[in-house]
This record gives sequence, structure tokens and C-alpha cells, in this order.
Amino acid sequence: MHEARPERYAHPAFQARCGRSGLHLPRVALGLWHNFGSVDDYGNARAIALRAFDLGVTHFDLANNYGPVPGSAEENFGRMLREDLGAYRDEIIVSTKAGYTMWPGPHGDFGSRKYLLSSLDQSLKRMGLPYVDVFYSHRRDPNTPMEETLGAVAHAVRSGRALYAGVSNYGPEDTRRACAILRELGTPCVLHQPKYSLFERTPESGLLDVVEKEGLGCAVFSPLAQGMLTDRYLRGIPADARAGKAHGYLRPEQVDDARLGKVRALAVIAEERGQPLASMAVAWVLRDRRVTSAIIGASKVAQLEQCVAAASSAPFTSEELRRIDAILAT
Repeated sequence: MHEARPERYAHPAFQARCGRSGLHLPRVALGLWHNFGSVDDYGNARAIALRAFDLGVTHFDLANNYGPVPGSAEENFGRMLREDLGAYRDEIIVSTKAGYTMWPGPHGDFGSRKYLLSSLDQSLKRMGLPYVDVFYSHRRDPNTPMEETLGAVAHAVRSGRALYAGVSNYGPEDTRRACAILRELGTPCVLHQPKYSLFERTPESGLLDVVEKEGLGCAVFSPLAQGMLTDRYLRGIPADARAGKAHGYLRPEQVDDARLGKVRALAVIAEERGQPLASMAVAWVLRDRRVTSAIIGASKVAQLEQCVAAASSAPFTSEELRRIDAILAT
């Protein structure tokens, strides 16, 4: 069993209140989307997770299909809980989701009540848990009534299989409606999880305003743009990078000269600020007071440490923000 560092809560400002709820999330959370599956090195994954907890990262974010193979990230995290972190379960926020393809047939994808609740039961079994802290509808299902999808999420909370309800990848109007449905069901939505980064600013077009008005927390994912906003791609695609893996979501064609030019220009600003580009990219999403937490991925302990340090980095000056916007506009 892992013996956690007593200093892990030495910086209370690292824990942020999630909207108007009583839930608190670390400013930087660990996502298990990549590097925690059955194809990955378990010893490395374990080292990253334990170091994260020692740094005050109490939120571990999963989904049913994280791997590969789908489900294996939850299995591996369940092993970590069982062998290393079980004594600290009441300090840990475990979130999972259902909404993307998990098994064949019409009830293995999207947002039916059957899929969401069956998936959650499978997730709990894989992790060896009686409940998760947050259960998300992973995406809006255009072919299923939202009342059915959110009704399943609410049932998960009422039945004790989850403590809080959340939505992910919902647009502004769908988020507003989801909040109204969940309020009416007596299980208010407390958390939204959108994609947000220097290269993906869609949430600024209405979603962050809705999050604030509805009193939600906001845990953004992919703040490093699948690893693009790091120093790793400044000289091409490393063999062990996501864009170099057959099962990665970042494809080599996405790492083009125009995008790399912007990455290099942003790296200059990061260097002037005295921090790695990854740390600056995380700090940039956290600069918005409507963002509660940034969910980062890491393939090495050192990468994790860079990202966690972003929570205590210097505020951006107006000139730095102007220069960043100018780079992104080119």
C-alpha cells in the first residue's frame, strides 16, 4: 500500500470549489485517456498516478472506453486503488463516463438509458468500486430524448452508484437544457467537461458563459491539444509520441508546418516566462476564472510535474495574452 506524502495538501489554493457545489477539484487533474491501458507499461502508469496523488492531484478522470483495449484503463486504475490507494479512497475523486462506442449493437453507444446504466455497472465492476464520484453523459445523443439520457444519469446518483452528475461535450444550449432536466429530477448537474486549449477555443463562444450562469464546475480536457502544446514536437514527431502511435488520437497529418510554427512561437513566450510550453498551456486555460480544473494526460512523471506546476505559475500579463492571440490568429 502506498504511503502518501503528508505535504500533499500543503497548498490549499490547489483545490478549487466546483461551481456552487460542495465538490472540490484539484486545479490540475489526471486523465487516464492515454498511457493507462493494457497496451501500456503498468509500472509507468502506476508511478504517474502515485506521484500525482502525492502532489495533491485527487481527481482521476476515466471513461468506459479508455484503453486500449476499451475498459482496460478502468481495470488498471482499479488495481491501483486495490494495491496502492485504497486507504485514501475518501480523498479521491473518481469520474467516469459513457456515451462513445463500447460494445457492438444499438445499446453499446450514445445515450440510451440501457447503455448508460449497463456501462456504469461494468465500470464499477472493473474498478472494484461501489460508486464513482462523478458520472457523465459523455456526449449528446441526437437520437435519444435528453430526458432519457439525463434521467439515467440522475438514476445513477439516486441509486448510489454515483455521487454527482455531469455532462461532457455538450454545446451551450444543450448544457442549459441538461441542467434544467437534472434540477427537476433532484440531481443537479455540478460539472461540465469540454475540450479547451489554445488550439480549441470553442467553449469561449457561449459555453463558458452558460457554465458560469448555471453554477457549474468546468473541468477541461486536452489542454495540451493531444500533446501538441509541449516541447516534444518542436523538432518533429518523436517515435513514442501520440502522433507516432498506431492507437493514438493525434495523427501525423495534424502535426503540419503551420501548426508547428504556432507551437514554436508559443514556446518562445513560455521560455520568456521561465516555464515549459506544457506548463504555460495549462496555465492559459486556468487563467479563466470559469475553469475549475485542467485534466491533463502524461506519459512520464516529469510531464505530470510540469503540468501540476502550472497551477502556481505567474499570471499572464495583458501583453503576453495579446501576443498569444496574435500567434493563434495567423
